Amino acid sequence: MSDLIANAPMDRRLAAIITPVIEDLGFELVRVRFMSGAKQKTVQIMADRPQGGIDVDDCATISTAISALLDVEDPIEDEYTLEVSSPGIDRPLTRLKDFELWEGYEARLETTELIDGRRRFKGELAGIEGDEVLIELEEGTIGLKFDWLSDAKLVLTDDLIREMLRQRKASGIEDESKFDEIENEAGSEED
Repeated sequence: MSDLIANAPMDRRLAAIITPVIEDLGFELVRVRFMSGAKQKTVQIMADRPQGGIDVDDCATISTAISALLDVEDPIEDEYTLEVSSPGIDRPLTRLKDFELWEGYEARLETTELIDGRRRFKGELAGIEGDEVLIELEEGTIGLKFDWLSDAKLVLTDDLIREMLRQRKASGIEDESKFDEIENEAGSEED
């Protein structure tokens, strides 16, 4: 089965190392990417709670645990930057269950090979059927085998924003005490 969580061999190696730690902390690995540029190497990790909702403190907890593990396992030569984040609102869809979970929302899917003359598909997710992702296009609903996908992500829409706000409220993440206080450097004038 295609693995959109970790595409390249180094991504898969990193996923094998960090997944148990992330799961022990109560989170799920959404995606891992290793990027090696001319000047800097970066490990990008996206994680989430199984029921959704992750905050800055959660990312810091994951980062601390993974950083210590990667120091011990040492899979990357030289220095690198570790970035841990939430999947965001227009999140990548990396597991078959994501397509069922986000049914009814707009998504962009790309395939590794041409399917009926195209590789890019944009439409409303219509769930899954076996190992196929169903997507409703202008010409009707089609099924794409999960193995055929090279990339998939939600499209930022008003409906998606409303759903994410609803999830945050339900999980208590909208609690303003979890965010840094914004200070007004200019101060306020009194009347």
